[in-house]
Amino acid sequence: MSERVNVKKKKSPKSEAVLPSLGPLGMLRWAWTQLTSMRTALFLLLLLAVAAVPGSLFPQRPANPAIVTQYIKDHPDYGKILDSLQLYDVYSSAWFSAIYILLFISLIGCVIPRAIAHYKAMRSQPPRTPARLSRLPEYGTLVLPADAGIPASEAISDAAELLKKRGYRVDVRDRDGDRPSLGAERGFLKEVGNLVFHTALIGVLVSVAAGGLFGYSGQRILVEGDTFVNTLVGYDQFTPGTNFQSSQLQPYSVQLDKFDITFDRESKGKFGQPIDFKAAVTTKENPDAPAKKEVLKVNDPLSLGGTSVYLTGNGYAPVVTIRDGAGNIAMQGPVVAKLQGENYYSSVVIKVPDAKPEQLAFAGFFLPTAFVTDQGVSFSGDPELINPQLTLNSYFGDLGLDAGSPQNVFELDVKKLTPLNARNLDTKGIVLAPGGSYTLPNGKGSISFDGVKRYIGVDIHHNPGQLYALIFALLAVAGLVTSLYVNRRRVWVRTGTHEDGRTMVEYGLLARGEDHRLAGEAAAIRKLLSGEWQLGEDTAPGSQPAPSATADNDRADNAGTATGSTAAGGTHAVTEQPAEDFIQSTAGSSESKKDQ
Repeated sequence: MSERVNVKKKKSPKSEAVLPSLGPLGMLRWAWTQLTSMRTALFLLLLLAVAAVPGSLFPQRPANPAIVTQYIKDHPDYGKILDSLQLYDVYSSAWFSAIYILLFISLIGCVIPRAIAHYKAMRSQPPRTPARLSRLPEYGTLVLPADAGIPASEAISDAAELLKKRGYRVDVRDRDGDRPSLGAERGFLKEVGNLVFHTALIGVLVSVAAGGLFGYSGQRILVEGDTFVNTLVGYDQFTPGTNFQSSQLQPYSVQLDKFDITFDRESKGKFGQPIDFKAAVTTKENPDAPAKKEVLKVNDPLSLGGTSVYLTGNGYAPVVTIRDGAGNIAMQGPVVAKLQGENYYSSVVIKVPDAKPEQLAFAGFFLPTAFVTDQGVSFSGDPELINPQLTLNSYFGDLGLDAGSPQNVFELDVKKLTPLNARNLDTKGIVLAPGGSYTLPNGKGSISFDGVKRYIGVDIHHNPGQLYALIFALLAVAGLVTSLYVNRRRVWVRTGTHEDGRTMVEYGLLARGEDHRLAGEAAAIRKLLSGEWQLGEDTAPGSQPAPSATADNDRADNAGTATGSTAAGGTHAVTEQPAEDFIQSTAGSSESKKDQ
């Protein structure tokens, strides 16, 4: 009866391997390494661009809260969900700020270690001379005749001086030995440009963040004779930064004295088009400062109180006087007409909440030069004030302003109003020329057209990081160009004396990274060395050697064999391999062992 033997299977080494646990400190170190890698920084930069897309798809609360409120009302099914995701406050949201901060930390953690490593590399000596230079991508040999009287030590000194003039950092080794050599390196600006580029990106991020936190912008319409004071109540529309404080506003003032437009009166294709805008203004840096006359033009802003005031629009403002049913003046002054078409065809909306006993409203258009077609349709035939005309429809009722709900001053909701004048009514519309007046039906009051003024629209911007962002952006471009066009290269040269008295020279070049111009650099160095030692014109590397003492100067590898030796009475061929013997002999030399 045979016995059963239980054979225990051996476990494979892989099944027995146990990965060590990182632990909390190891996990933090791993997370920091991942965060500060260049791959993560590029991913965060792309993610930041993607995260900014919702800011252009949905209305933003800092720009216009009323539009956001209306958007939520118009989309009750998902409007509040978008609000909970902070999609109406994208640039100040927690998730956008997190990406921004992580990108900032990633760039800093990437740049600082690289800067320290590059600083150490710049202070260190060039790498040791390789034992076999023939293994380098670019390699060549030169032979100095014995009668040239240039020993190996002098040859290595000459090579060092030439490379220094070419911008290399040179270190000569074993100058007085049998096999002196040198190591040379240049192209440190490549990494400097790379570091400048990434540091400038950090500067751009900081500058943009400073502008978003402490900057502000606003708009204001100024009619001739009006004054704008840089206070919160002085703006028609105001967009503050996240950390804006009203104390940042310096109370300067800008008064519009006169606005002039020059129209094209010569060109047929662009006849009547505006070609020049010029606003004469009076400015004060503060209430106690002296008044200063200035000219505001397109693309030529004013600089006041740390802000830039830009001229962005213009138009006409009819001056009207409106009396209510009791005969009291309910409104008097210019009304801004909004441009709608060619030749300054403009829409006009007038709201009179102070009229008694019923609130009044007017809507229509203003024509600088009125023409009427055969069908009775009015249009503007020229942008100049040649035949100004104000055409209006009138209404009465509750304007809805007493409830405090915000309204657009250029729009009138007539759904809850009762019309008084209109083209489709028996009373017809109101058509006024300057100096004319019209009495409203049913004793509701009257309106008079007193004249026309011009107005301008100005944008006021304050961005404390704008200048710095421009500077850092230019630095980033300069650093990127430098890193792309500067190459990191290393050159080694070794010399020695052959048994027959000739000085043997070999050199090799190596690029750090891809360098398509390394072969050209090798040819340039060979030409400089040949010119220094008066070796004559070189042929292309790899050419077959000729039976003369200078034939080895045309060799760039160890393939050649037969050379000649020069004697006083002439030349004769001998069977020897001087360059090959020299190269092989350096492999076992003391200098070579030292460099291993």
